[in-house]
Amino acid sequence: MGLQWLEHLDALLDAVTSDWGLSLGPTLAGGTDAYVAEVETQEGMCAVLKLGIPSEGEGVATEIRTLELAGGRGYATLLRHDVARNALLLERLGPKLSTQALSVEAQIGVICATLEDAWAPVPAGVRLPTGGDKAASLARFIRSAWAELDHPCSARVVARALSYADRRGTAFDPASAVLVHGDAHAANTLLSADVGVRARYKFVDPDGLFAERAYDLAIPMREWAGELLAGDAYELGRARCLLLSRLTDVDPVAIWEWGFIERVSTGLLLLKVGEREWGCEFLAVAEEWAAGEPFG
Repeated sequence: MGLQWLEHLDALLDAVTSDWGLSLGPTLAGGTDAYVAEVETQEGMCAVLKLGIPSEGEGVATEIRTLELAGGRGYATLLRHDVARNALLLERLGPKLSTQALSVEAQIGVICATLEDAWAPVPAGVRLPTGGDKAASLARFIRSAWAELDHPCSARVVARALSYADRRGTAFDPASAVLVHGDAHAANTLLSADVGVRARYKFVDPDGLFAERAYDLAIPMREWAGELLAGDAYELGRARCLLLSRLTDVDPVAIWEWGFIERVSTGLLLLKVGEREWGCEFLAVAEEWAAGEPFG
């Protein structure tokens, strides 16, 4: 499907830019499942065009739904979209947080502030994957990938991840769930010129979930494995979890559990796609974290 899409990308690009009256600028690097480029509208506004690769699921439909619900609060503003062509026209933002010379703690502070801008209720009747759905899908992936990769981490790590997934799935409560990004890392957090944004940053590329706030905090919990392995990974992880909890007033137990699930699933995914060194770092931290229950 991807190769066929690439063969027709130029024609798709010509059609969308012509229909929307856009002047095409340089391609933006860093995308993994979409073509992204700077564009200028007929009114002279700088914007970003994103053309998603078609998939067996909803394609960009969930992303569009998330951006529509956000309305520019905590997320890049959606200016125009075409679900059939997996096309989005977005507000042009500035540099990624990951490119700024900030400490890990400072980046976590920015991400948390941006999340507090972005978290919002989901109106009744809006269809999004739930926190329960996410916990179940991650558990399925961990089971299958661990077997397929011939057990690259200990059974103790996998058992802990599956136990946590069961607990977080059971804990899903629509009454307290909010719109969450689902992949709030520093490369998805971009500087904004919007003076009304408290965090001065906005998110791009949301997965879009209806879930507990702790799920979004699992992403900074799983990142920066090298920073954790440079010392006592268990104690440094515990300190990071407490920092995230203090900045957002979210239960540290839920943050730790989601963070552990995300660390194991992402480590296995990295191994599957050939990123062995990176994946092994993720799993090495998980082995250290499996030594105890820091908030038990």
